[in-house]
Amino acid sequence: MSIKLEKAKLSHVKEIQSLIKVSAAEDQMLPRALSEIYEFIRDFVVAVDKDSNKVIGCCALHVLWEDLGEVRSLTVCNSSRNNDIGSKLVRFCLDEALNLGIPRVFALTYVKDFFIKLGFSEISKDELPHKVWSDCVKCHKFPDCDELAVEKYIRIF
Repeated sequence: MSIKLEKAKLSHVKEIQSLIKVSAAEDQMLPRALSEIYEFIRDFVVAVDKDSNKVIGCCALHVLWEDLGEVRSLTVCNSSRNNDIGSKLVRFCLDEALNLGIPRVFALTYVKDFFIKLGFSEISKDELPHKVWSDCVKCHKFPDCDELAVEKYIRIF
């Protein structure tokens, strides 16, 4: 399979939401409203199958503060999993964080081992700033969140 990674466009929004819906239905991630994806489209990168021109994966880097970003909404369609696409999407977001000068990136995840392989470390959610929790209070799982927190420090030159 030949893929290309690119910054998401408005034309990708509905495909992104479809991917997220599938993973959310499998309880692998939280759902995202269509309006939220439109609002944060600049956060997203997509993996596009070069043959079909379909979005087969997505991930977002959301900037929270001058020194903190979040990797969120990472998903790859079931038929394309285990092809390193998820890792490539996260690395794209980490490179973007480096280019922006963000020294610390975190993720809330159900798949901790995936992020550990990419150099993240597990942390307590209590270590995340209260600003982060402003999103959490809107979640249907709050305050009984079962996601794990991981972080990675990025070397800024």
